[in-house]
Amino acid sequence: MPRLLIAASGTGGHIYPALSFADSLSNSWEIEWLGVPNRLEIELVPKKYNLIKLKVGGLQGNIFRKMFDLCKLLFASIRVSFLLRQKKINVVFTTGGYISAPTILGAKLTGIPILLHESNAIPGKVTRLLGRFCDHVALGIPSASEYLPGCRTSFTGTPVRSEFFLDQSLPAWVPLGEGALIIVMGGSQGAKKMNEMLRNILPWLLDKGCRVVHLTGKNDCYYKKLDKVGTHANLVVRQFSHEISALLRNADLAISRAGSGAICELMVTKTPSILIPFPASADQHQELNAAYMAQYGGAVIVHQNDPKKDILKNTISNLLDCNSLNEMRLNMNNYECLNSEKKIFEIINSIS
Repeated sequence: MPRLLIAASGTGGHIYPALSFADSLSNSWEIEWLGVPNRLEIELVPKKYNLIKLKVGGLQGNIFRKMFDLCKLLFASIRVSFLLRQKKINVVFTTGGYISAPTILGAKLTGIPILLHESNAIPGKVTRLLGRFCDHVALGIPSASEYLPGCRTSFTGTPVRSEFFLDQSLPAWVPLGEGALIIVMGGSQGAKKMNEMLRNILPWLLDKGCRVVHLTGKNDCYYKKLDKVGTHANLVVRQFSHEISALLRNADLAISRAGSGAICELMVTKTPSILIPFPASADQHQELNAAYMAQYGGAVIVHQNDPKKDILKNTISNLLDCNSLNEMRLNMNNYECLNSEKKIFEIINSIS
């Protein structure tokens, strides 16, 4: 039975595509998972796969701190090479981030083929530095190849969990009615400025008859102290929802950051969206992620701004009043990359 090591850690953008790919494999594959202590994978991975934890971080701080972290990285790479031999791993699949660095180096030391998946329009630092040491780099967005000279790349798209492709009923806790259903999501960590932009126009949205589900993220304290708007029958405020696929399948409009995972989920569910890129994202990759979705005509980009300005309000008003949402939904029928898991599997077969 062939053995696959998956290295994916940290955020949903790294972990969910790897989980989607792992779940697509047949039982003829044995899967080990390499992650980091106290990150999101601790909650998600052990339910399905054996999780091996490795302490590793980025090269940050002053020169002495970076030298210390570099030593830790080299030691971690040696540990990975021993792990690969011990587990008799045949091929490695990783999705970028800190855990990818020792994994790629360890696999290179051991001579085990490795496939790196990069989901963003601008590849992360690890991908740019170490992608050339991989046998292949799979891309979630085609333009990322421009930043990876010397790498063998293929456009595969980004794997999305199977439930996002299925018709689903609206969760029972969502307000019913004829008003447009708007889902607001800033990611599991929250998006404070984006949340403030939304809250500033909540009274107007509710007066307009819209139904609003606001997923604030765990770092936004607003859900603990709802004001009078929070008691409105057409408003639900939660930190997070495990039913995001059902929400997006039934939403009329989503307001979201532009992480790679979010835009892929929006595109496969054909959910019209307003994307508010996180301005401090590494290399401002969310700007290009958003542009990739907008080129299909399925999204409008609004840049983060003073919540008291009316930019978000005017954008929503134009979309609702001009009946643009159906056209945006139809535009996403042109999304060109489905079956990402199959394409990634074909690459793994070719290099292993």
